[in-house]
Amino acid sequence: MKEKPLWLRRLGWLVALWAGGVAALWLVASLIRAIMHAAGMH
Repeated sequence: MKEKPLWLRRLGWLVALWAGGVAALWLVASLIRAIMHAAGMH
C-alpha cells in the first residue's frame, strides 16, 4: 500500500479539527439554549 501524500494528510487533519470545533461550538450553544429555556428565559 502506497503512503498518502503529506498535503492530503494535513488536509484530513484540518477537516477533522474544523469538524470537531464546529461540533463543540454547536454543543455549547445547545447547552446554553437548554439552560436558558429551563430558566424560563426565551
